[in-house]
Amino acid sequence: MNKIIITVVGKDTVGIIAKVCTYLAENQVNILDISQTIVQEFFNMMMIVDMDKSSKPFEDVSSDLERLGEEIGVRIKCQREEIFTKMHRI
Repeated sequence: MNKIIITVVGKDTVGIIAKVCTYLAENQVNILDISQTIVQEFFNMMMIVDMDKSSKPFEDVSSDLERLGEEIGVRIKCQREEIFTKMHRI
């Protein structure tokens, strides 16, 4: 499995989850787990996704999601699971 961690942070607005999930579905990226919270007006979401059947490579998905985040006013970052795990083990 080719797992990726996606984080989305920013001011809460209508449609953030819908837009991110629509992009992932259109590119055959499977959502394995999703957690989101809103603290006052700030939105925070973390997703674990599987890119095994993705129609695009990781680099393209990552840059596309960054651009999507800019369009909707949030910050979206993607990391490969193994890098995320090693960074947070310390």
